[in-house]
Amino acid sequence: MPVLDPNPQNGQKKMLLVFGTFLAITVIIAVIATIASP
Repeated sequence: MPVLDPNPQNGQKKMLLVFGTFLAITVIIAVIATIASP
């Protein structure tokens, strides 16, 4: 089972979407923490 499937199934695409959303939230929190720190 390849990690980056050119034509992924529905479940794999949803899992990738959840992972991408989690990564984006982590980056946003890091940016906010950097701006808010004195």
